[in-house]
Amino acid sequence: MAYSLTQSTITIYSPLFNSQNLTLKENIMTKTILNIQSSALDNGSVTRGISAAVLAHLDVDKVIDRDVSGGISLVNEAWVAANFTPDADRSEEQRKLLEESNSLIEEIMAADTLVIGAPIYNFSIPAALKTWVDQICRVGATFNYGEAGPEGLVKGKRAIIVHSSAGTPIGSEIEFASGYMRHILGFIGITDITMIASDQYGLSKEQRLAAAEPAIAAISK
Repeated sequence: MAYSLTQSTITIYSPLFNSQNLTLKENIMTKTILNIQSSALDNGSVTRGISAAVLAHLDVDKVIDRDVSGGISLVNEAWVAANFTPDADRSEEQRKLLEESNSLIEEIMAADTLVIGAPIYNFSIPAALKTWVDQICRVGATFNYGEAGPEGLVKGKRAIIVHSSAGTPIGSEIEFASGYMRHILGFIGITDITMIASDQYGLSKEQRLAAAEPAIAAISK
């Protein structure tokens, strides 16, 4: 069965890859932000630094911090069995297996805006962030299947994704992170997406943060 996802509203800010706003963006008032970080680095992380600047720019009442770099449980056979068991029929052990996934999904549902720090590792996203994706993409929770195919259940939210790389241009044919994250978020229903790309080679962290300032200032609060 053929299907198509709702077209996303995408803005990409990148010195190396020129993209344009595909559709007009609506102003969304941010109250609660889910701040998801995946860089293996701490103080030296460009994505963490730019994400912090984004948080400081936005008008926000509450920030939910989720650092996935320390590890999230991998999906395994027992997890899959628990997920596809009707809630009323799940054993206590199966409910415990899904507790982490439930908490991660609850964080998404509680937020108005997701800020995601997603550095480029070997041309794609970090393994820790992929594990988060596997935990939050659940049929009946964040998406459903209908006659026209999958339908995202996470509505009325926006995402701001911060990508950094050591010279891999965001949006180029050798970069597989931004397209994947855009598709996954659209798959669960988040189609208002802004990407900030720090993909310049040879710049210090301070220079990269400074270069990102115009993109951050352009984000509606």
